[in-house]
Amino acid sequence: MTIMAITWVLLLALGFPIAYALGMASLAYFLTAHPELLPVLPQRVFAGLHSYALIALPLFMFMGQIMNSTGITRRLVDLCLLLVGRLPGGLGMVNVISSMLFGGISGSSTSDTASIGSVLIPEMKKRGYPLHHASGITVASSTMGMVLPPSIPMVIFAIAGQVSIGRLFLGGILPGLIVGVLQLAAVAWMASRNHYPREEHPPSWSASGVLLMRSMHVLLMPILLVGSIVFGIATATESAAIGALYAVAIGGLVHRELTWKKCLDALIQSARLSAQIMMIIAFSQVFVWMLALERTPQALAEGLMALNLSPFMLLLIIVALVLIMGTVIDVSPGILLLTPIFMPVVAQAGISPVWFGVVFVGALAVGACTPPVGTCLNVCAAISGQSIGTIFRGALPFLAANAIMLLLVILFPELVLFLPDWLMPAS
Repeated sequence: MTIMAITWVLLLALGFPIAYALGMASLAYFLTAHPELLPVLPQRVFAGLHSYALIALPLFMFMGQIMNSTGITRRLVDLCLLLVGRLPGGLGMVNVISSMLFGGISGSSTSDTASIGSVLIPEMKKRGYPLHHASGITVASSTMGMVLPPSIPMVIFAIAGQVSIGRLFLGGILPGLIVGVLQLAAVAWMASRNHYPREEHPPSWSASGVLLMRSMHVLLMPILLVGSIVFGIATATESAAIGALYAVAIGGLVHRELTWKKCLDALIQSARLSAQIMMIIAFSQVFVWMLALERTPQALAEGLMALNLSPFMLLLIIVALVLIMGTVIDVSPGILLLTPIFMPVVAQAGISPVWFGVVFVGALAVGACTPPVGTCLNVCAAISGQSIGTIFRGALPFLAANAIMLLLVILFPELVLFLPDWLMPAS
């Protein structure tokens, strides 16, 4: 295990992609500890990709790419301006609500940061918002894309932890809305304190009606995706295919902005991102096998259970560990590496896997906004031209909303379990 850890850290420090660093570190372990098992390693790698649910991953990514390239972001921003633009700090609130809507459509926080940030950060700077506050709001609000359905990290966790995707999607709705409401409250407080501007020129009633009608079919997408799973119309994979077709229909037939080139670019980008994640999934299965041989999850579970911790304290400890790990590891690898370690622990403690999944992904979402690895920070730095440290300081007041949400969800698991138990009870 020591050789494996040293090899992994060294390869990451040298700039190796995390999938290959993980695979080579696991290979070093088997070469030194179990050379007789080397012929089985290729089989374990390919077995890690043998999952029907994995088909949903590139489909959800393709859906988000199509929505992002066909003017959806601009329309959602205009709709949010109609709703809250005249309030103090209106553009800041537009940023939060746009992230809430777009995150629930694209399922990706990095897509949310790139699309919303490229539209709103320059506009907020022009209206007198401090650039680090505009960037901080954009980064912090993008975390809702990991919690609100359809969420790509939730899909990855469901695959890694063998948990119902539909129940996870439902479990993330209330916590995601809590983060949004708390971040809106933070924007309102900072707007009153710093005298942020408001939009003074509301659109006419006729223009508002047209805007609402043009946005309605976009707002229906999350309902269509989650509803088809909850009511048994489609599996999660079939729902992802429905979402992809729906996105193509909106972009090509309704907005008429989807060209063959944009469609091809979306396919290529989705394939590239999916391949990166699937390589991590494949090599993580070798890592999981290694953990099983060393009985690491069982030893960790026995050690924590010996402390006789309550579910509240156990989840607090796990959240603290995940927040620390989130500073140096990205969300998808974090899910694939840590889920096999923590799942036996929470199962032995009697904690619902859906409850744990929402807490776990919610904590990793904060990690996406913390230096030095935070992907949302790095995307926003490329857009705004600021350092990730400056953006992180601007995001801290709004990330406090995520911390409060995690605490509430740990204290009151009904916030996660109410909707899954009501609409999609476990058999």
